[in-house]
This record gives sequence, structure tokens and C-alpha cells, in this order.
Amino acid sequence: MFDSDHPKEECGVLGVSLPGGDAARAAFFGLHALQHRGQEAAGIAVSDGRAVRVHKAQGLVSSVFGPGVLDPLVGSMAIGHTRYSTTGGSNERNVQPFLVETLHGPLGVAHNGNITNADRLRDGLLSRGAGLMSSSDTEVISLMLAQAEGSTWEERLANTIPKWEGAFSLALIAGTKVVACRDPWGFRPLSVGKLPTGGHVVASETGALRTLGCEKIREIDPGEVIVMQGPLMKSFQAVPRKARQARCTFEHIYFSRPDAVWDGKSVHGVRQRLGEELAREHPVEADVVIPVPDSSMPAAIGYAAVSGITYNEGFVKNRYIGRTFIEPTDELRQQGVALKFMTLEENLYGKRVVMVDDSIVRGTTSGPLVRLVREAGATEVHVRITCPPIAHPCFFGVDMGSYDQLIGHQLGVPEIAAHIGADSLGFISVDKMMTAIGPRQSDAPEEEGHGYCNACFTGDYPVPVQLSMSSTKQRFDGVLG
Repeated sequence: MFDSDHPKEECGVLGVSLPGGDAARAAFFGLHALQHRGQEAAGIAVSDGRAVRVHKAQGLVSSVFGPGVLDPLVGSMAIGHTRYSTTGGSNERNVQPFLVETLHGPLGVAHNGNITNADRLRDGLLSRGAGLMSSSDTEVISLMLAQAEGSTWEERLANTIPKWEGAFSLALIAGTKVVACRDPWGFRPLSVGKLPTGGHVVASETGALRTLGCEKIREIDPGEVIVMQGPLMKSFQAVPRKARQARCTFEHIYFSRPDAVWDGKSVHGVRQRLGEELAREHPVEADVVIPVPDSSMPAAIGYAAVSGITYNEGFVKNRYIGRTFIEPTDELRQQGVALKFMTLEENLYGKRVVMVDDSIVRGTTSGPLVRLVREAGATEVHVRITCPPIAHPCFFGVDMGSYDQLIGHQLGVPEIAAHIGADSLGFISVDKMMTAIGPRQSDAPEEEGHGYCNACFTGDYPVPVQLSMSSTKQRFDGVLG
């Protein structure tokens, strides 16, 4: 109820090889830097080269790993995961990392993304007598790796990657190695850095690597496998990257922390340019530009700079209420977004306001925010959104909702403006959004298009998916990780 009008966070994965060090503690602090990618559950698996131990539970990183919990997790290698479930279910069975016993020893798996052909792969495993204990596609990945051919885990991974369709950034722990890979379309982010004391770390975002003091940070290429063993790291291209790359645009718009670097670009810089392009595409006469905290703050700065309208804060955000697991009373529920946002009336009273936000998904939060601004004394409220209307669901690990839940699929822009009570409403276009993101720095001559997935805006999916106009989300229940 507190943040229902944004796409729900994906997941964060981490892998640490720290020779002679406390890998679990490093993973704990790395996961803290990835907490924004999922607040539902967290887990760490650690290996000392002989045994793999795992601790995982529902809750925030700080609550899952309270005092003393890390003490038994002894070893120089670790993988970690922080989770928001899409439709795989929010129970203990689906919390990662997954740990499976194999003929080759224990294997731990942490996964960010969604395998779109997981239902078919799951049926294949069941037909061969495999026992699946969860509703997550990560378990499908784990069991397929356990059955794969190859003399090493990197060989088994390379032999299995071609069978998976969709989005996957993986961190594996087995024996004396931490292995990581990224799908050949490049949907989900994954980077690697070198620790100054020796060893390496892979993580979903560069901010987690910098938190741990990593140097020589680079993005892992689509289709590339990274093998970390002791102080050494090697990499190889397991499969060719797809001609049509499909990096998730929402990493720039909303998911990543502003200090992240994604596809060689500063996320903060991209968000500021989104606001600049939005101001050029949808100008309006107004007195103040305000962001909906926090992801829209750089965009509001950019909008103000180009429009010449004063930038100021209009909302104060309670950054913790949306992450509580305590159910509010009916009386508090009626307060809605007022539990999470309060207005600064002195910055809004008697003024024409431009309210900048990153997205409108279901249309449940924008209306109450507009009302809060009006109740603070604003004479006009003009809403500007730094992505196009979301009209199609995501099949690659982001909870956008189904067709019947997406207001951008149900209504046109004028109708959405009336629905949320705005004096005007402007969404950035796909073309201007891509202008703000900028050209790829590592384009290959054979690469098709601009290298990003915009399927939630356009319906043009980079990987074939079976669409269902009525409950797309329910169709995939039980297979998403």
C-alpha cells in the first residue's frame, strides 16, 4: 500500500572471493549496498573450500543477520542475495541463495532475473524424476546445473546457458570457486572489481563494489563467465552475446542507486538528462519544480535547469514506512501515502507546481500525491514523468503488473491526467528517453537497435514470450525467481 505505484525492485546478487579473509562479513556489507533492490528476504552462502553453509530468511539484511549470526559462516568465499519476489511467492522456500547437493559437491546459487522458459524446463526436470521444493525458477537453474555435463562448474555453466531464455545474472559458489555469469542479452546488471587486499567481488551494482573498496571495476559482458579462485580471476565468453542487446531501461529510470554506473553511464547523470529532455518535450508555465523522492530528484533538477523554473523540495519522505512488515490499522490505511509523504507547505502554497516522478504503473499513488500538493495550497499541479506510459507487463524479473492492472494500457494520457487530478500530464517519449540515456559506449557493429529493452513501453519483447491479455502475472505464477 505504501509504494504500490512503482515497479517492484528486482533482486541484488553478490559474490566474494577473499583469500584468508572473512567473506561472509564482506558479503553482509555488500548486501547492505544492494538493499534497495529487494527488501523481502536476504541470504548468504559461505564456503571454506570443503563445505558450504547458508543462512537466509525473510526480512531486511540487518534483521536477517543480527548479532552472532555471521560467526558460524566461516570461509573465504561467499555469495549473497537480497530479494523482492515477483510471482514466485514470498515464502521461506523461495529465499536465496539456493543450496543443492550434487554428485560434484554442494552448489550455491544466487539469481537476479527471470527465465521465461522456466515452465518448460521445469516440466523436463520433473519428467526425469527431479524433486523441486520451491516455486522459483532459481531452483530450476540449480538443478539443471547439477545435472549438466562438464568436468568443472564453469564448463557445466557454459553448457547450460544456451538452454535458458530471458534474464539471468548469477553468482555460484562451489568447491574452491565463486563463478558468475550474465545472460547473453544483458538484461540485468553485473560488475566485477578487484579488492586491494587481494581477491575479487561481483555485484549487481557498482556501488556495492565501491563500498567494499574495489578497484578496476568493470561491467561483466553479456554471455561472459567470471571465475574467482583465491586471489585469481579468469573470464571467458561462454556464449556469444545476442545481436539484439536488451539492457533494462528501468535501471536508469528507477532501480539503480544514483551512484551506480550502468552500461558505462552515471545513473545520476542519466536521470538529470531525462529531466532536461522532459522539460523540452513538455514545457509548462509554473513557479516551482518538486521531485517525488528519491529517484526523481536528479530529474527534477534537470527539468528546473532547462525550464528556468525554481527547484525546491515539496515532500518529506519517511524512508522506512514502506519497508515495514507491520500491517497498519484501517484508520492508518485510510491515510494512504500520507504515512509515507508529508508536504512542505511553505514551498507550495499559492504556487503553480511541476511534480516530477519516475513512473506511473497502476495509478494508485499519483492521485493522492497530487491531492497532498493541492491541500498544501498549490494553485496548479502539473505532473511530469521520466518514462513513457507503461502499457505492457515485464517477463524478465520486474513486477510491473498485468495488462488489466496497468493504467497506461487501459487509459490515454488525458484520461490518466483526469484520473490523478493533475492540471496537465506529460510522459517523456521513447525517443527522448533514449536521447537522455545516450549512445552505447561499446556498440558492436552487428548489434541491432539501441541495446536496451523497452518492452514495457512498446510491447516489442527482445525474447519471444507468450502473451495473455487477462492475468499475465498469474500465468507465470510459480516460475519467477
